[in-house]
Amino acid sequence: MATPIRPTDDEARALARSLMAEARFAALGVMLEAGQPLVTRVAFALDPQGAPLSLISDLAQHTQALRQHPACSLMVGEPGAKGDALTHPRLSLMAAAEFVPRQDPEHAALAAGYLRQHPKAKLYLQFADFSFVRFRITAAHLNGGFGKAFRLAAADLLPSG
Repeated sequence: MATPIRPTDDEARALARSLMAEARFAALGVMLEAGQPLVTRVAFALDPQGAPLSLISDLAQHTQALRQHPACSLMVGEPGAKGDALTHPRLSLMAAAEFVPRQDPEHAALAAGYLRQHPKAKLYLQFADFSFVRFRITAAHLNGGFGKAFRLAAADLLPSG
């Protein structure tokens, strides 16, 4: 059987970037201390360099898991209003979580950009247990719809131009 993975092209790269740019939340997969996987939903935004970013609470189980095991995955892309949900594009990102401390000089700029995408998060930014986590992409898998599967490198997802 031939591989179902197509060669990565500019159309696939553009679709992947579009899915990231349009996403307001993502499914986040982490590994718990007991070795069990956990998938949860988190808010999703892009930092000024185009890296995925979220604002999460230290009280959340997924935050504790990321602090112990930074390797994770995120999935963005929502089913359309009509048709089979599996025919709509989605992007799985393999990444490593990096926490941005409140004292980091970059924190204020991240907060300003994040609030443009998630204005209601202003309340959470006031709580001491919330912090930004940036996801450094290591690889990605794009399912562009039926029969349109691609493997992407981190560089394929960088903003163009």
